[in-house]
Amino acid sequence: MTIDQLDGRLLELLAREPRIGVQEVARRLGVARGTAQARLEKLRAGGVIRGFGPEVDPAAIGFPVTAFATLEIKQGLGGEVREHLRGVPEVLELHTITGQGDMLCRLVARSNADLQRVIDRVVGFEGIVRAATAIVMENPVPLRMVPLVREAAGLTGPPGEERPPAADR
Repeated sequence: MTIDQLDGRLLELLAREPRIGVQEVARRLGVARGTAQARLEKLRAGGVIRGFGPEVDPAAIGFPVTAFATLEIKQGLGGEVREHLRGVPEVLELHTITGQGDMLCRLVARSNADLQRVIDRVVGFEGIVRAATAIVMENPVPLRMVPLVREAAGLTGPPGEERPPAADR
């Protein structure tokens, strides 16, 4: 799905203020409430907006250690490994990959010592042959979407300065 500048501005506003109401979105973007609502629905239906849940910081709830584990799995057991990893609460993400390894997962733990427990739980499944783990030291560029949205929408200049095309007002 492609997005235009109005979509980009809408997504940027929602990223900054996720609890903002549709009426306020319309006012800030300079469009009719119906236009804002229609764009929001289009973005939801198109899978661009996947949710409005809270963004939780694992460190703030007692899991300050983050690591990435590259897993090698036995061929033909991918489905079983996925199910096993879904059952480990400290596995935040799982990706199948090319190159070294078959899967990459982001893990969290309560401490470096606790990370060993998490890794043991992850690899304690016969479908996982080997794991290589890297502990995160710092996260200078946390997961972000606004720069990507701005690029996709063709927005230039400082955030919030663009006006929608006259046809969308």
